[in-house]
Amino acid sequence: MQLDVFQALADPTRRRIVEALRDGEQQVADVVEKAGIHQSGVSRHLRILSESGFVSMRPDGQRRLYALKPEPFQELETWLNQYRDVWDARLDRFGAALEKRQQARRARKRSKQ
Repeated sequence: MQLDVFQALADPTRRRIVEALRDGEQQVADVVEKAGIHQSGVSRHLRILSESGFVSMRPDGQRRLYALKPEPFQELETWLNQYRDVWDARLDRFGAALEKRQQARRARKRSKQ
């Protein structure tokens, strides 16, 4: 099962696991504790995150250490940057409208004095 980055992060449990892994490489038990999810659920979601490219696993003796991979986050950033100009333009128009409104209020106050 191959998921795109949005499908992989659509699940709130997987987002909690990603948050738990933000501090670096961890064992499943650490993720279970931080994410507050049963071990079987963490393992299942780690598999999905791994298959979608978000997580890498490194064997260390008997342990398996999981870490976030930067590539899918870069893919998300690239996609979001396409829309940043749209939002920036809207925020600029909103800021200009607020400034115009504040100037009108100041002008009304001065005219009342």
